[in-house]
Amino acid sequence: MSLAYIALGANLGDPAATVNAAFAALDRLPHSRLLAKSALYRTAPVGIADQPEFVNAAARLETTLAPEALLDALLDIEQAFGRVRAERNGPRTLDLDLLLYDELRLATPRLILPHPRLHLRAFVLQPLAELAPDLALPGRGRLAAWLPAVANQGIRKI
Repeated sequence: MSLAYIALGANLGDPAATVNAAFAALDRLPHSRLLAKSALYRTAPVGIADQPEFVNAAARLETTLAPEALLDALLDIEQAFGRVRAERNGPRTLDLDLLLYDELRLATPRLILPHPRLHLRAFVLQPLAELAPDLALPGRGRLAAWLPAVANQGIRKI
């Protein structure tokens, strides 16, 4: 079994209900089990400022799915929740990002692990730190060491 960490985010419709429903969808993935979920956090949008605030969270998943198979399953869940990929950093019904998969470092045309921007975003680091405060980010050191760098980004627990 492998450990995977997933970032969840939404800002259209009822984003808190969507993220909670997405936790349940993650728990129903084949060959996988939801081990832990973070609290929900309200965050300001990144990139395109003229859109609703986001609700973000993180999940720890145990899985036998290979990384790209897990990515496909996450994309299927997004689609089931009505995700439309119109513009980068734009509003969305649901966003699921595969952040980490064990200690794997991977770069393919479809998937980069660890997620290339996870250490730059409070909306990813804070929920992830709640699940695994001593987590090591492959190639980047301890997660906790990155938290001060994102302390000025607006994030609040719901």
